[in-house]
Amino acid sequence: MRKLAAATAILIALVTSAQAAPVHGQVTKIDQAQGKITLKHGPITNLEMDAMTMVFVAADPAALKTVKVGDKVKFEADRVNGRLTVTKIEKAK
Repeated sequence: MRKLAAATAILIALVTSAQAAPVHGQVTKIDQAQGKITLKHGPITNLEMDAMTMVFVAADPAALKTVKVGDKVKFEADRVNGRLTVTKIEKAK
C-alpha cells in the first residue's frame, strides 16, 4: 500500500509540473548587477509566450558570465516565484 501511495505521489508531481522546453534566442543585453538578461527569442511553449524580446531574471547569475551580447543561445525559462526566469542557458551550437 505504501509503495502504491508513493508511486501515485510521484506520478502526480510529474504530471502537474510543466516541462520547460529548450528555446533558441539571441542575447541583446546583460545586466550582471541585477542578475538579468534580455533575450530575443522564439516561442516559449511552457509559458504560452510568442516570439519577442524581453528581460528575464537568471536563476543562477553566474550563468550570465558564460554568454555575451550577440551570442546565439539555447535556454529554458519558467515562472519562479512569479518572475520569468531563465533556468538554463548555453551557447547554441
